[in-house]
Amino acid sequence: MAEVLKKNSVKNSSDDAVPGRRIQILCQPCSRKDLKTTADVFCSQCDEFQCSECSKAHTVYAFRKIHKLVNATDMKGMASCEQHEKLLEYFCEDENQLCCSTCAIVDHRKCHSVVEVPKTAGKSRYAGSHLKRKLEEAKSKAEMIVSHTESSKEQLSKDIKSIFIEIKRMRGDMNKMFDDLDVYVTRETDAFQAEVTNKLAQKRSSCEKHISDATKLLEIVDTALENGTPSQQFIVKEKLKRQANELYRNVENDCQNLEFATVNFKFDGTIILPPFNISGYVPGELTLNYTLPEAKKSVAAVDPITKLKKITSIDLKQAGNNVKEPLYTGLDFLPDGRLFAVDNKNNKCLIYNEKLEKVGSYQLSYSPQSVVAISEEEVAITSSGKYQIDFLRVSKSNDITLIRTCKVKAQNESICLKDERHFAVGTIDDTRPVRIVSMSGEEKHFNVNFPNKKYSVGTSACNYIRNTEKMILTDRHEHTVYIYDVATNTRVVVKDKQIKEPRGVAVGPSDCILVCSMRTDSIVQISQTGQIISSYKLAMKFPFRVCVSRDKSIVAVTNCCDGIKRLLLFKITGSE
Repeated sequence: MAEVLKKNSVKNSSDDAVPGRRIQILCQPCSRKDLKTTADVFCSQCDEFQCSECSKAHTVYAFRKIHKLVNATDMKGMASCEQHEKLLEYFCEDENQLCCSTCAIVDHRKCHSVVEVPKTAGKSRYAGSHLKRKLEEAKSKAEMIVSHTESSKEQLSKDIKSIFIEIKRMRGDMNKMFDDLDVYVTRETDAFQAEVTNKLAQKRSSCEKHISDATKLLEIVDTALENGTPSQQFIVKEKLKRQANELYRNVENDCQNLEFATVNFKFDGTIILPPFNISGYVPGELTLNYTLPEAKKSVAAVDPITKLKKITSIDLKQAGNNVKEPLYTGLDFLPDGRLFAVDNKNNKCLIYNEKLEKVGSYQLSYSPQSVVAISEEEVAITSSGKYQIDFLRVSKSNDITLIRTCKVKAQNESICLKDERHFAVGTIDDTRPVRIVSMSGEEKHFNVNFPNKKYSVGTSACNYIRNTEKMILTDRHEHTVYIYDVATNTRVVVKDKQIKEPRGVAVGPSDCILVCSMRTDSIVQISQTGQIISSYKLAMKFPFRVCVSRDKSIVAVTNCCDGIKRLLLFKITGSE
């Protein structure tokens, strides 16, 4: 190591090196004369970098003429130490590492074999050619990859273009299929309509004759009753008795056989793609038939059973500034998962997080009845004592403020969304137990034949299945759940021993119906066709209100049992 240091003292000095400056290769003979001249060539036999002047000795002295001179190569900064910005003059064979004079002194002092670069370079004469071959091979492969990426990109564009060409072709085939379908359905329905129209015309003509005959006979009877003697009245009665009975039987027979013509089209679950002849295949089933009003179709339940797993629960007790024991008559989830509740007894609105921790509240001046979440930060609440619907803003920080009040014509209890702009609202003491109310307060009736019955507070609740236009109405005292099909003005009546005093109702997974059965302490799951699917026993008495989160994953239930009121949260773990 001492020899290395000694030689370093007579080599080119790099003490004036400045960080970031490329090290200049100096002529070594000139350096020994304290001159700093840029080297032009390198002589491997002399083991020196020389300038053009010093290298002339190779042309003067015969023994030097056999020396091989090469141009001094610009190493592009690779000949300098990255740490000390000095020339890399040594190679540590122990650690297989290039080093400058400072590295040799500081970092490799204890190493046994630190040699000058020219000496170790001679031992690996062919290393450079091997390195060159490896780099050329790497370059060639990289160029091949670049070429591959270009061809792959072009092929991808072609493949994508071919997909859209195929889609265009399929669209044309599908359009032709539906054009042919239009022709087919038009032909069949026109023929059916003509047949029905003819039958209806015959039915009408027959009944108009019955009306005419009845009118004539009524005139005779009226004349006899008003002006005839008892004997004349008796004669008329006996003479016309047979005709009246026959007329009555004919009309009654027509009435009993009163038919409704229906037309519907239901697509197959799987449509066979063209090409094919529409006469040989229709992508669905066209049904043309007559049905009597009393006819009922039995449909097997296909709804999956909803399973509930308890997450948490809290007891609802009189506390703080509550005047009375709480009674939550309305529940609904906000889209972000927070639960909004209305306390009928203490005139309050409350917000709970996913752990049923109360995070917000708002004091009202009246007793609220129900609530529905309209959007991310807006809810609507009803009241049995006021003819109005209030709209409240619920901020992300759980602040509640009144936005506006909408006046209505009836007292309202339950409320739910019918569509994006309308509510379905359960009324109180009204022959129309459910009404449609717009966001601005405009009211109209459902096209549904409700029973002529009024419901007082707490005896009925409603909800609406938007996907199938079905309205659910509970009748507490009749132990009945009604499922109205708004589109067809038909209904299904659900009565079962598992349903006793049904109260609140919600729409669950797969648009099933979840009903609070108060006297059986359970949540009953019903299909839209009225089939009882399952019944889940609750750890509470008299379940009263139920709601389901927007993503159909969480269920909240509360009850109305004096002294033991609770709020339960369940996770829908799946279906079977």
